[in-house]
Amino acid sequence: MKKLKIRPRAIIFDMDGVIVDSMPYHFIAWYEALRPWGVRVSCFEVYMQEGERWEATLKGLLRRAKIKPTKKILKAIFSLRQKVFRRYFKRYIFHGAYELLVALKKQGFRLGLVTGSPLNEIKSILPVKLRRVFNAVVAGNQVKKGKPHPEPYLKAAGLLGLEPGTCLVVENAPLGIASAKQAGMPCIAVSTSLPKEYLSGADIVVSQLAQISSYIPL
Repeated sequence: MKKLKIRPRAIIFDMDGVIVDSMPYHFIAWYEALRPWGVRVSCFEVYMQEGERWEATLKGLLRRAKIKPTKKILKAIFSLRQKVFRRYFKRYIFHGAYELLVALKKQGFRLGLVTGSPLNEIKSILPVKLRRVFNAVVAGNQVKKGKPHPEPYLKAAGLLGLEPGTCLVVENAPLGIASAKQAGMPCIAVSTSLPKEYLSGADIVVSQLAQISSYIPL
């Protein structure tokens, strides 16, 4: 079994598709919000862009549809997207996620959360007891440049008081993997949203979150 070369001091998790099974609801929200504008978006497109700041995702989708992404249009679509997400979202934490986080913390790992979702969305998606497990949280609206830029993970390392190379990232999407690797961090990907062939940039790919502990040197 392939293992990491070093034992990390911290483990930083993405949220959507890693801790919480929320990606289907993000797709529904984007699909419904864009439909009045005549824009059709696929599940694959949304999953491939997961981790980006919402402005970047929306601008890209509009430009592909030959629509100029003005501030007024961006605000209107994103507002509808948020309403649709809140209407349909049902919280489902991946099986064993909370127990895994607690166990890792007991083993001495510092824990971080890095997501492209805004801070207020984190509060609505994650229960309080789960949010409290993390030593540092970086939301999409707390950075100037989102994934795949390394800023989100570098900021998390800074908040944790650690060098980037001592932090392990757990991701589920290509942009998040790219962000972690550009930050100089090893990365384990979980194939909860996309098949493993789209996650080849990670050091290790697993099918379930609970499996990551088997790949971390004790």
